[in-house]
Amino acid sequence: METLPRSGLARADMMKRVAFFKDLRGSDGGLPDSKKKGCIRTLYNVIGFQPPEGEGGAVTSPVGEDASRLAAIPISEGFNLGYCRAKPGNGPMMHNHDTNETFIPMTGTWRCSWENEKGEVEYVDAGPFDVVSFPPGCARRFENITKGNPDEEAILMFVIGGNGPKAEFTDASVNELIAAGMWKSA
Repeated sequence: METLPRSGLARADMMKRVAFFKDLRGSDGGLPDSKKKGCIRTLYNVIGFQPPEGEGGAVTSPVGEDASRLAAIPISEGFNLGYCRAKPGNGPMMHNHDTNETFIPMTGTWRCSWENEKGEVEYVDAGPFDVVSFPPGCARRFENITKGNPDEEAILMFVIGGNGPKAEFTDASVNELIAAGMWKSA
């Protein structure tokens, strides 16, 4: 016998919850590192990623202010899902989230790096449909390391827990951005 609440959903309402990849609108991320060499990428906000309360400054939406407003399916149901498209050698700088972040390469090979308990950077290389899941508070980054054509972009899916997850760059990343003139020191 069923015990969970259940209701039918009209097709028109269901279609508001469908996102075709070909129709997604991407953004350069709108993040401080978005234009930095080695960080160039396009972010696609598929589900969620509403701008966090009090946005701006060091804490922002994981997809940046621009992409956070482009949700193909603008719902808040406990998780957020998006894609990153980047050429080899590109990905975000080391950063942290207040919730879980899980990476799933769809194409290519992606290096998923983190800081271990000693502050050293470790990594694992993941291919299509592999899964790498980082807990809250673990500094992490990803980078397309696909061999072959340097102009061919690969796609990584990411899922981040929460309705309004927050992200911030590590101090080392912020210092690098300041030195490059891409971040104003406080």
